[in-house]
Amino acid sequence: MKFKGIAFTVVAFATIFTTPAVGLLAGIVFALVFGNPFPKESKKISKYLLQLSVVGLGFGMNLHDALQSGREGMMFTIVSVAAVLVIGWFLGLWLKLPKTSTYLISSGTAICGGSAIAAVAPLTKSSDSEISVSIATIFILNALALFIFPPLGLLLGLDDIQFGTWAAIAIHDTSSVVGAGEIYSNYAGHSNLALQTATTVKLTRALWIIPLTFVTMFIFKDKKSKISIPWFILLFVVAMIINTYANVPISISKTVVLVAKKNLVITLFLIGAGLSVDAIKKVGFKPVLLGVILWVFIGVAGLLIVLL
Repeated sequence: MKFKGIAFTVVAFATIFTTPAVGLLAGIVFALVFGNPFPKESKKISKYLLQLSVVGLGFGMNLHDALQSGREGMMFTIVSVAAVLVIGWFLGLWLKLPKTSTYLISSGTAICGGSAIAAVAPLTKSSDSEISVSIATIFILNALALFIFPPLGLLLGLDDIQFGTWAAIAIHDTSSVVGAGEIYSNYAGHSNLALQTATTVKLTRALWIIPLTFVTMFIFKDKKSKISIPWFILLFVVAMIINTYANVPISISKTVVLVAKKNLVITLFLIGAGLSVDAIKKVGFKPVLLGVILWVFIGVAGLLIVLL
């Protein structure tokens, strides 16, 4: 156990010299081959590292440019969130899935993956097994997206804004959206605009967690549950405002963004390390089918919109 813990720590820090995709893959492989020696700690640390990374990335963005980049994806974000929730609900009825499982998977697909599930799960009074199944379903699809979207976007000839918007709409978790944007930005001939657009549109989409929690309280008729609001989104906006108006030296902003990107790679490693054989077995067929159908729907619809 001690050797495994040391090896886990060494590999985690070694990933800062790699890309987001490699970091995620390294975490998955380590977990499936050796097991995660720090499952609880990894989950907690990855949550805060992700939030820190997102806020840090805000210091590399200009507010005016970010608003211009995210404007095209704003309306589709609103429509897609509503459409996925409604379609997911009816698909859940068709598949005869529990009401709570359907709601969790639909919410995770519509907004921001595990964060949305974590926000609404206490309000739905879902069991631990239902939450585990929902998060595992979203996680598996989210992991695949990080490897599929960048090369597919390159194959389709998407420009940076098109890819950033598409990734923000069709990929679940913020970490993989930012990771995909970073990968696309690193391709030859591409700018940082893909990362900037993906992050901005994604966080706009993530803001829907707030109204979703109130809707969830109404649907499940429980007004005593605690609401979880993603305050790091507000800090991300504050970071952009500071970078835009406070005349922050370029050397400092670049350093902060670099650290944020390195933190993101470690975050993806820790997220990947959260996948286990038991989690895969618990997913089952029907929840995965629901997740896949919704994922394909939002992926294809998002692609058609950005290509028009």
